[in-house]
Amino acid sequence: MQQVRQVPKPDRQRLIASVVGRRRVGSQHELQDALRSAGCEVTQATISRDIRELGLEKSRDVLGRPRYVLPERGSRSDPRELLEAVLAQFGLRAMQAQNIVVVQSELGSAPAIARALDRVEHAKVVGTLAGDDTCLVITRDGAEAKSVAAELSAAIGG
Repeated sequence: MQQVRQVPKPDRQRLIASVVGRRRVGSQHELQDALRSAGCEVTQATISRDIRELGLEKSRDVLGRPRYVLPERGSRSDPRELLEAVLAQFGLRAMQAQNIVVVQSELGSAPAIARALDRVEHAKVVGTLAGDDTCLVITRDGAEAKSVAAELSAAIGG
């Protein structure tokens, strides 16, 4: 175990930026533990202040788990690119059933797909509903469902 020491503020903030850039840190407690294991003991109040000063944003990873991100790495990416990335990584198939598109995916990834679809604000999508490995995409009619299923299938690679 490393020796715990007082770390000057600029060094501590560089360490925080490095930690959140390399791994998923979803809470101040997780960040405090990561800093402690790097030999930097800080209070929760100090961490809170550093998060604010660094401009860290609370975001979610592709599986929907919370995480801090640096503002320049932004969670402000294009929603369509995010949807395509999530579908390419976790999607298995998309098929039409009346006015619904059934998207089957890897276990645990359907909520991330539904969230990505919701963020796109697709003109043909009325709403989504997700379980663990299935996402239902509701459209107004069968023609729109057929079009959306083709689009999602292309992103999945099928």
